[in-house]
Amino acid sequence: MLNCTPKIGLGNMSLGLGSAVKALHGKHEVWPCPSTELTYWLSSLVSPNYLSKEVLPWLAIVTGVSVIGHMIRDARALWLDIVEDVRWYPSPHNSQPMKLRAISETTALVYYDLDLGLPAESFGIPFAHVCAGVFLESLSVVAAARGYWTIEALEHSEMDFEAVDRLHLIGTVRLEPASPDAETLSAARRRLAAFRSRQTSRRPYDSRIVGDEILKGASSIAAEQGYDFRSTADARMVTSLVRINQKTLFSDLRNDAVYAEIMQWLRFSKDKAAAQADGLSAETMMMPGRVLRFAMRNRSLWSFPVIGGVIRFMYLRTMRGVRQLGWLEGPFAEPSQFLEAGRTFMRVWLFFSERGVYLHPFGTVITNPASHAEFVAEAGIDESGNRMAWMLFRFGYSSSPPIAHRRPATSMLLGLSPEVPDGHVPTGATPLE
Repeated sequence: MLNCTPKIGLGNMSLGLGSAVKALHGKHEVWPCPSTELTYWLSSLVSPNYLSKEVLPWLAIVTGVSVIGHMIRDARALWLDIVEDVRWYPSPHNSQPMKLRAISETTALVYYDLDLGLPAESFGIPFAHVCAGVFLESLSVVAAARGYWTIEALEHSEMDFEAVDRLHLIGTVRLEPASPDAETLSAARRRLAAFRSRQTSRRPYDSRIVGDEILKGASSIAAEQGYDFRSTADARMVTSLVRINQKTLFSDLRNDAVYAEIMQWLRFSKDKAAAQADGLSAETMMMPGRVLRFAMRNRSLWSFPVIGGVIRFMYLRTMRGVRQLGWLEGPFAEPSQFLEAGRTFMRVWLFFSERGVYLHPFGTVITNPASHAEFVAEAGIDESGNRMAWMLFRFGYSSSPPIAHRRPATSMLLGLSPEVPDGHVPTGATPLE
């Protein structure tokens, strides 16, 4: 019935289930009235796709619209509490594309909002699923600290950014009450604390080297998921890769589609960043807002020696103290692998965060084909078969970076009607506001 992969997660653990039926039908909640129980029972028999598009209107007729409305309001309560935390998951350009639709108190459909994606560079489209994996791992961490397993039934279907339906179904997640021992619960709470403190730091780093013990821990986490974490502290290679990252920014701005996409997400003032509660703020990018606005509005000037040199200097100044770069390699050829890559990346990131280590992903080096090829050649990476170096980042120690805003929790939760998803937030941003 379902083309999906069920999985249970509790914090840093995951266990496969025998079938999607078990994942979706393993435990029914106790509902306060027969019609509500009937609604959930009927909804549990069908694919989440049909539930969201065809079945809900008929369920409204069978059980009563007012009953379903009451059910959804009740169902959203626990999810709203969880989303208050999980909304701080990282996403490309801080676009926050992940959405949830509660269908019971402990079951929700997970969507990727295509209107909040970054499809301008086709080489980067797989990272929509990477973002979904980051989100699912974040959800698992938040739920575990509240005493729940997360049980997933995932669709693993390709994303079509030209689709009429702008909400791409990732799958279903069910919260299963757990009874962790004191040690497990303590570990879950430490990971939640690391999640809450996690930030992207574009600040200069303080030149301290992250020790071998931490690097070995990160390698073990990646290996558990079938990936390789590698790093370098070689000064020549670090300098070379940082300059490739800087050069990629200049290159991307010559691509009109990529330029328009970047402009859509830039927030040049603190007030605008706070009001929009998304995107890349000048403050978090360590650039004066007026300078960034002028530079981005006049991209043609970047090719002039003086102006281009000034912009290059300002960018490289934020890279002071960077002593180490890390990257992740492994299977990266289909949606299931993209998603697991994202889950792995988030586990590594939280491992670093728990130990006071900051990260700053160099995403454009990965998604720009020419820059990616330079990176692979410089680092001597083998991408034969279905393997790929799919994440590159600087890591180290810095002072606390500015906070990147997030939309309110209610914006992540969709309403009952697929036609009017109240959490759907088109970007609506004009490029130079």
